[in-house]
Amino acid sequence: MSTKLKPSLHRIARRALMIGLALAAAGCQSLAPTVPATTTPLAEPRQVPGGPTLLRGDIEARRVTDVEDGSIQLALNPFDGKLYVLHPTQGLYRVTLPDGGVNLASPGSSITDKGILAGLAIGSDGVVYISVNTVEGATTQARILRGRPAGTGYAWETLARTEPYPISATPFDHVFNGLALSPDGKYLFVNSGSRTDHGEVEDNGGQAPDTREVPLTASIFRLPSDAQDLVLPNDAAALESLGVVFARGTRNAYALAFAPNNELFATDNGPDADYPDELNWIQQGKHYGFPWRFGDKDNAQRLPDYDPAQDKLLSSDFTAVQTEKYANDPDFPEPPGAFTDPVANLGPAAAQYRALDGTQQDAATQGERLYTFTPHRSPLGLVFASGDALPADLRPVGDTLGAFVLSWGAAGGSLSDKGQDLLFLRVRRDGDAYVAETAQLARDFILPIDAVLIDNHLYVLEYGGTSNLWELTFGE
Repeated sequence: MSTKLKPSLHRIARRALMIGLALAAAGCQSLAPTVPATTTPLAEPRQVPGGPTLLRGDIEARRVTDVEDGSIQLALNPFDGKLYVLHPTQGLYRVTLPDGGVNLASPGSSITDKGILAGLAIGSDGVVYISVNTVEGATTQARILRGRPAGTGYAWETLARTEPYPISATPFDHVFNGLALSPDGKYLFVNSGSRTDHGEVEDNGGQAPDTREVPLTASIFRLPSDAQDLVLPNDAAALESLGVVFARGTRNAYALAFAPNNELFATDNGPDADYPDELNWIQQGKHYGFPWRFGDKDNAQRLPDYDPAQDKLLSSDFTAVQTEKYANDPDFPEPPGAFTDPVANLGPAAAQYRALDGTQQDAATQGERLYTFTPHRSPLGLVFASGDALPADLRPVGDTLGAFVLSWGAAGGSLSDKGQDLLFLRVRRDGDAYVAETAQLARDFILPIDAVLIDNHLYVLEYGGTSNLWELTFGE
């Protein structure tokens, strides 16, 4: 997420890493079944009292409950059919549907005696996985905890832990956060965000001299879900030898989700400049460009004659610009090799971009592709549709996937697409990549941060306000 997005979160990030957010070509393809056209948006959007504005006639919304202010993760427990909400310090809450009863399933103090809770995943057997980050001095250490049901609570143990690694002590310490279990339950995929905004040196007042990214940052790891106290060293060769590095070059892939075809996707939040936020198809061994590229655009700071005063993609609204992190950088490292592009957004929604001359443009109206979303939308809450409970135009058909994506919302800048909404993406293969058609389904959430889909009910957790939990029901 862009770093003016939530000043309160930045204060938390600077002090304790409260959450792992900075939160925030055509090709041959086989014939597929006909995909229904997306329903036309309402001519008169419907504002839900105290809630979102609905843009389709077949959506109904109700507030289920509110949970602890500042809650950050939402997950379905397939074992008991209840929703679980993670708060960075207070712990794990259980929400019973449909009435919305809330109780504390595991207090933060019983999960860990130190550190900030950040990521949540739950297996089909009811086992809970939580990522935790602990700052000590100029370093942070991540732990991945596993909680097995025990009586009315959980017995917690360490699945994996990192060696301590250097923090930047800036809002760009994205730390370990998002989690996703593989469909067979054998592996836990873990996002480790960057420690920089765009690959600049962040030396933490001289405590980490000449340090940009390190081997434990800006990566997605794949860990055996049955591992016990696995140590992840801050050493690239040692990590490769362990076989735990799944993908590199992601800035902050906070929302990880498997599609019904068992392929992994992740949203990625862009830097404090007008480069696109991303949706990536995460494949083993691929590099997704950070910090050398954002979307399909090169990071301008790589250029030997880079002059931030002439960079029309910068806005004084954002922390990295205010603190002069965009600068001529002759020692910027060379790229490690080939990069994998994000999913291409065909529009019509979330397709704005900033041209090099500083003007606002819309790729969809120009018949162009954007890789992937309008800058600073901060995409979160990625979930995929499955089955036939949803309206026909929102169901997966053949090789075409259906996905829902939330937007936390833009911090500033002058692009008119500010997010804080819900998008539907029709995602399909295009040669050896994916493209997506996007449509806006609802808007005016208060910092929506995570989502769960159960049949034709989409549950949306808001970070802002009182952390309301909304149920959006899609008609047949």
